[in-house]
Amino acid sequence: MTEQELQQLRREKWHLDGCPIRTLEDARSFLEQVGFCIMYPHTPAILVPTFIGAWAGSDDKLPTWQHAFADSRAQQATDLMVRLLRERDAYEANRFDDNNAFLVAGSIFPYFYALIGERNPKHVPEPGHRSEYSQLACDAFELIRRAGPISKQKMREMLGGSVSIAALDRALGELGAKLRISRVDYNPREGSFWDVLYRWAPDAVHEGMNLSVGEALSALLSKYLDCVIAADQQELDNFFGNFVPRSRVKESVNVLLNARELEYIRVGNRSLVQVTTAQVTSHSIAPAQK
Repeated sequence: MTEQELQQLRREKWHLDGCPIRTLEDARSFLEQVGFCIMYPHTPAILVPTFIGAWAGSDDKLPTWQHAFADSRAQQATDLMVRLLRERDAYEANRFDDNNAFLVAGSIFPYFYALIGERNPKHVPEPGHRSEYSQLACDAFELIRRAGPISKQKMREMLGGSVSIAALDRALGELGAKLRISRVDYNPREGSFWDVLYRWAPDAVHEGMNLSVGEALSALLSKYLDCVIAADQQELDNFFGNFVPRSRVKESVNVLLNARELEYIRVGNRSLVQVTTAQVTSHSIAPAQK
């Protein structure tokens, strides 16, 4: 395979070949096919499709999240993304940038939950020197647990008017990074609505809690390689290093290579890893029950 052929295969799979997604069914099919995507291009670049690119049907002059407000395509793509979230066809697992949604297909979300989610999701987070959560994040979690789904605007009012939007965004980011909460809706008047994830998606959370990290990572590595066609170790590290230690990524790749579920392929002057040809049609991740 040549580098040009690899890029063309990705363009087709990522809907950058002039075949945009427009309907909810289109969006659902796209996300199930690729498994995960980011909303806007990320800097520095990460090898993963973008939702805005699939909506536009092209990667020409796509906006970043900083410039999305000035691009009419962004609002239309966001409306479609919110519909996926409402229907639980997609979940957010923002580990790259709190302002750039990272979307995971509903069928494979339990595997992501197994990597980064809380094993005791109903446990109320507590602040402290060793805690991953600030006092505001703990207060926000308790409020969402008690009153959710709740808009960010209403949340700010109930937490006290002195709480700044930036501080609340940081607190929600802390909770979202560990999949304690999920954005479940949006409207222009009130903004985003949030709920605790274990209530919004109990089946997905329960399934994720019962998966081992090793099992989940192996399944997601195969899904990612199916999404990008083939990748080198650095590209795998750049993506999965946001969820687990890079040493764990390399170890899992070696296990799958030894089991012949993955294989090396020559692309130009690079040696890349891909899902073993015999596995492409047979390998799948069992969908979570809804």
